[in-house]
Amino acid sequence: MLMRLAPVIFVLLWSTGFIGSKLGAPDAEPFTFLSLRFLIVLAILFPVLLVTGRRARGWRERGHSMVVGMLIHGTYLGGVFWSIRHGMPSGVAALIVSLQPILTSLLSAPLLGERLAARHWIGLALGFAGALLILEPGLARAFDADSGITATNVAACLVALVAITASTIYQKRFAAGTDMLAGTVWQYVGAVLLAGAGSFLFETQTVHWTPKFIFALGWLVLVLSIGAIFLLMLMIRQNAVASVSGLFYLVPACTAVIAFFMFDETLSPLQLAGLALATVAVLMISGAKWPRRAPKPS
Repeated sequence: MLMRLAPVIFVLLWSTGFIGSKLGAPDAEPFTFLSLRFLIVLAILFPVLLVTGRRARGWRERGHSMVVGMLIHGTYLGGVFWSIRHGMPSGVAALIVSLQPILTSLLSAPLLGERLAARHWIGLALGFAGALLILEPGLARAFDADSGITATNVAACLVALVAITASTIYQKRFAAGTDMLAGTVWQYVGAVLLAGAGSFLFETQTVHWTPKFIFALGWLVLVLSIGAIFLLMLMIRQNAVASVSGLFYLVPACTAVIAFFMFDETLSPLQLAGLALATVAVLMISGAKWPRRAPKPS
């Protein structure tokens, strides 16, 4: 039952991350915000790890989990937060990152031996088209003279794209057998080391503890960094990474719907069409028939 509901719950939870980030971003710099978030997560999960007695099997497993954490929590989130903080339109950043399912699918065959059905590739194309339609209002305003689309900001988003793609493949290849709780704790150890270094090297560590910031931080810690990440790791363990990555096509759609209710943002007919297209795409991707896996490359 959990695995049946996991994709829906994951998309809903992951989509709220963009809303929480929007609420908290004015009160803290990106890496400082992330460092606080990861430290609080560790303060919650580490005692649970000690009480339950669950462990990673040696430093090799801990190291693999730390690499995953540096990629998905530190580099992916850090790149997106940093680019938006420096003026990158969120729609453009989201569109660049939405290439993740395609890049993951391209790499999963040679690196993991996952062979993709034809309908999977059709679903990937439809999903990207749906994301493009959903993000169209933001993209239309993105090419103004002062839009913030600079080479540095684009590079930061591309680094984020590569990082989240690499993290899913790396998790499946090297850390899928690690205890879920222990692996998640060590992921955040790696993430806080990377985000903390970015905070001390490039930021002032100034934080305005407003009620809005406290709410956003608490939401991101409990709902995203604990709830959504546990579900993502569980789905990667149980399913092909190319199939799991297709769920990210629903994130812009779900975020747009949430923003409609929270911030009174309108949904145009074009966006509604994109939402429907993305939904069909994910159904095609998740329902694609997966032939037996080819042997892993030596």
